[in-house]
Formats: sequence, structure tokens, C-alpha cells
Amino acid sequence: MGIEYLGQPLLFLIDTLFSLYVFALLLRFLLQLVEADFYNPVSQFLVKITHPLLRPLRRVLPSVGRVDSASIALVFIVQILAGYLIFTLQGLALNPVALSVWALLQILDMLFNLYIYGILVVALLSWFATATYNPAIKLLHGLMDPVLDFFRGLIPAIGGVDLSPMAAFVALQVLKMLITPPLQQLLVVLG
Repeated sequence: MGIEYLGQPLLFLIDTLFSLYVFALLLRFLLQLVEADFYNPVSQFLVKITHPLLRPLRRVLPSVGRVDSASIALVFIVQILAGYLIFTLQGLALNPVALSVWALLQILDMLFNLYIYGILVVALLSWFATATYNPAIKLLHGLMDPVLDFFRGLIPAIGGVDLSPMAAFVALQVLKMLITPPLQQLLVVLG
């Protein structure tokens, strides 16, 4: 049983664990940015799992207004570390600039997917009566409402139907299509 046999499962585990942690850091950053309920159980969970690595970084990188610089920096550091491990295990070596572009692509992809699928879930949930309190849904609304409110200001409800989720969904998809291909081409050139 050689490293080749263990390679794919190990790559999968590294990618999954690092992606989950980057997602938690990104969520913490976004929830802080939209001033979501800090005492929500989901928020508390995110704080507990991200605080050990953020605490020392905050001594060096203070927040700028509502923007938590340490969280953003840690998102990039963890994603770059994940890329380094993944590419090293595959026998590839990316230069630091290419690795940084790869990390940025991964983070942007995660961010776009978070909002695209989040808006889809919020739209689907609006069709059902949500009489029970769910802390995750409350936070999801806290994250998606600023984006949806922007589109509600542009597109009023027609006949009682809110078209803002569809407009936001389409706009985010178009934005993703405009931003990621040039970065992917840059990555090919760099690496």
C-alpha cells in the first residue's frame, strides 16, 4: 500500500477539512459585517471554532471599521496552506503568486456559491410557513437580506410576487462568469 493508494482519499480529506474551515471563517467575517446576532447558536459555534486562530492574528491586524482584517487574512492563509498541501501531494509546485491566485479563485467561488445557493434557499423557504424559530435560517436571512434589499429597491414586487431573488441570482451568476474566467486564465499563465 503506497502513497498512490492513499493519495486520493488524503487529498479529499485535506480539501474537505480546509474548505470547511475556510467556509466557517468566511461566514464569521460576513456575519460580523452584516452585524448578525452574536448570541445565535450558529454564530457562537463559528466564534468558538475560529477564535483560537484569529486571536493571535488580531493582535497584528486590527479591524478597520466593521471589516475584520484578521478574518480576511486568515481566510487567505488557510486557503493558501490548503493549496500548498494539495499541490505538493500531487507532485506539483506552484509559485507563490500562482498559489495566491488559486486561493483567491477558491475563496471567490465559495463566496459566490454561498450567496447563490443562500438566495435560492431563502426564496424556497419563503413559499413555506416558517412558524418555528430556526437559528440557522435567521442567520441566512441576515446574510441574504442586504443583497435582496438592494434588488428590491431596483425591482418592485409585481402582483405581490417578489422578483428580487431571481434578479439577485442572475446578477450573481453573471458576476461570477465575469470575474472567475480572467483569474483562471491568469492562473494558467502563472502556473
